[in-house]
Amino acid sequence: MPDESALKIDEIMRLIPHRYPFLLIDRIVEITDDKVVGIKNVTINEPFFQGHFPGNPIMPGVLIIESMAQAGGFLLMRKIENPEKKLLLFLGVDGVRFRKAVVPGDTLRHELFLESYRHGVCVMRAKSTVEGELACEGVLKAMLADR
Repeated sequence: MPDESALKIDEIMRLIPHRYPFLLIDRIVEITDDKVVGIKNVTINEPFFQGHFPGNPIMPGVLIIESMAQAGGFLLMRKIENPEKKLLLFLGVDGVRFRKAVVPGDTLRHELFLESYRHGVCVMRAKSTVEGELACEGVLKAMLADR
């Protein structure tokens, strides 16, 4: 039986406004009230690889964080009615550490855990792994606003 909490790309695009080249999440494979797991497939066709360390492509850290934030937005969207009428706004990041270079061919698995949700502001503990090895971790803060 398929996981009813999973979202494919067409459902993701219905809920968040991001589009190429800034749609950085491919699937949501699990979502509960306090956890979300999102997948980003990293390919050599990503536009940033053309200029970011040519000949030795490494995914920019800021885009790893953005990809985690896009996955984390689905935690907030579970808290409200009509999420397609809202925008997720990034408020900040704390304690971010990059532990492993992310290169073409990798699959990032983002796991975000809800730490707190008060007055529309969400704090999430995030970690991103590649084949079970920690690539990035930190705390993300975001809020929802009307589109």
